[in-house]
Amino acid sequence: MQDEASLSGQIPERFTAGQRTLLTVLACATTTLLATPLLGYLDLANIVMLFLLTVLLIAVSLGRSAAVLAAVLSVVLFDLFFVPPRFSLAVSNIQYLVTFIVMLATALITGQLAAGLKQKAQEAQIREARTHALYEVARQLAGTLTMTQVREITRQFVRHQFAADSGLLLPDDQQPVLDDKPAFRVEPHLANIALKGGETVRSNEFSSGGYASLYLPLRAAQRIRGVLAIALPEDAPEFLPEHQALLEALASLIAIAIERLHYVEVAQATQLNMLSERLRSSILSALSHDLRTPLTALVGLADSLSLIKPALPATALETAQAMHEQAARLAGLVGNLLDMARLNAGQVTLRREWQPLEEVIGASIKLLGSALNEHPIRVTLPADLPLLEFDAVLIERVFCNLLENAAKYAPAATPIEIQAAPVDDCVEIRVIDHGPGFPAGDRNALFDMFVRGQTASTQPGTGLGLAICRAIVEAHGGTIVADNAGDGGASIRFTLPRGVPPVVEEEQA
Repeated sequence: MQDEASLSGQIPERFTAGQRTLLTVLACATTTLLATPLLGYLDLANIVMLFLLTVLLIAVSLGRSAAVLAAVLSVVLFDLFFVPPRFSLAVSNIQYLVTFIVMLATALITGQLAAGLKQKAQEAQIREARTHALYEVARQLAGTLTMTQVREITRQFVRHQFAADSGLLLPDDQQPVLDDKPAFRVEPHLANIALKGGETVRSNEFSSGGYASLYLPLRAAQRIRGVLAIALPEDAPEFLPEHQALLEALASLIAIAIERLHYVEVAQATQLNMLSERLRSSILSALSHDLRTPLTALVGLADSLSLIKPALPATALETAQAMHEQAARLAGLVGNLLDMARLNAGQVTLRREWQPLEEVIGASIKLLGSALNEHPIRVTLPADLPLLEFDAVLIERVFCNLLENAAKYAPAATPIEIQAAPVDDCVEIRVIDHGPGFPAGDRNALFDMFVRGQTASTQPGTGLGLAICRAIVEAHGGTIVADNAGDGGASIRFTLPRGVPPVVEEEQA
């Protein structure tokens, strides 16, 4: 821990004021004793040089105030012991007054210059020490792996350089909250000003009550990451501007370290999610391939039971029909799993062709067959709807999934509407039912895998239909969103790019 002299921007003095005065007097007296035997051999001008040398050495060694005292003492001793009449302050020749004035001025100027050079050297030494300390902190922060290490490095630096306590305030819901338990208290209003305004806030009124008196924003490249709170001791010397500049440099290094840790966590979480998703897709793909063949055989065997001659009893036929339906449903589920695995793996190649949208809608309705018997289908398409470039098989899967969901959750005898209209550079398609609609909350989560809109519903399902729809639509360069219709019911809206369809020439008669 450094003392108050370090905080005030000076190197600690080796001697007290009384000791410096005593040493100055002794140095001037020693010079007088050494020069007295030389009086008969040296001119007075050369003896003046000895006193000037003494003043210079005292200025370098003991500082400015000692140099001024040495200059005055040198003039007095020179007059008393060397200028006739000796041992008297009287001057026999008026020219010696000029010598005294020049000697005093030379001694004072020399002392001031020497003391100034010493002060500059001390300041350079302090700056070098602080630069080295900042370099060490930057090197340590660059290797941190946790916020605990960042807090400890910060605390040690502030205590070593300023004999003060420190704490990091990290924002929680846009409010600065201490992430550790320092030995001082924090004024939330001042911390909020530093966090929101991005400026250093200082208040000496709170330093006497055990509060932090200095709040520095941790300004990183992207945003302000938090606040560095500093609690200076009550008996601390004057806080100079260079001290605040040093702390601001420290705050910048801390902000960079916190931002680096944040992005490391984001990268690790993203990598973990990618690995998890890849593993899940691999498992789904393997299971789907292994289950598809026996399920197809099971559906075929269930169909063959109804063709046996003579016919089976009615109960056996009902059992065979139930087996067929359950096997077909399980085969559809396995097909969805396989499609989802392929879409996530990016192994599906789009076979785009320019074609009318109504053909795919009609094929989807026909494919669902009896699943839509209880719901009238209303298709509203404008007459000038342009041709669209898409993969007919995949877009047919989108319509099948959306229509099947609508028929599953909407009450019987309620219509299901399909609407399409050009909007800017795309065509917007809506599938609307008159059921209970989607629950409140984040509807984007409905398009995630294994997420269902109504978890308590008795309708069978696995939550893959909308996930497959989103993957297919986004592969075509479109978007898909879920919403509730104005008069009730659910509404799925997706878009397909319009592009520039080819020109179809009319056949000549």
